[in-house]
Amino acid sequence: MTDFTYYTIETAPEEAKPMLAQIKQGYGFIPSLFAYMAEAPATLEAYLALNALIEKTSLTPGQQQVALLAVSVQNKCEFCTVAHRAIGKMKQANQQTLDAVNAGDAIDDAQDAALVEFTQAVVENRGRPGEAAIEAFLNGRFTKQQIFEVMLVVSIKTLSNYINHLTSPEPNAELLSML
Repeated sequence: MTDFTYYTIETAPEEAKPMLAQIKQGYGFIPSLFAYMAEAPATLEAYLALNALIEKTSLTPGQQQVALLAVSVQNKCEFCTVAHRAIGKMKQANQQTLDAVNAGDAIDDAQDAALVEFTQAVVENRGRPGEAAIEAFLNGRFTKQQIFEVMLVVSIKTLSNYINHLTSPEPNAELLSML
């Protein structure tokens, strides 16, 4: 098995150092994903740019986290599942929704259920959710714009989930304490 390097601000490639410093300033620590991603500064930069763009979508901060969690669960990414449950809690996502997505249980909130079902259909069907899934999403009080915003969410999570599949990061104690 290939051994990937877990970087710190001090040991990271020069181009990644300011990004890791920015991440540490924002989170108060460096989530393990970023410590590994620093190997490729352009990849780290892309992730941060995509994350900033997700914050500009019309999805609420809680909905953003629900969708990010839905992708992570669908892709079986333990690190991101923990991260988005913790951040979702911070962003005031519905706790029952977060717990249900994580456990694969029924979601009580109809709009959250529509978001999760559509997001997971996009992942499961590799970007071809099907007309029924699109209609159910639109009937769940979402818009055509938000279809494309979910695609953005799937894009960033595909990047991070796949990197995590390669590097197997342990969830940070700071993230676990936020659950």
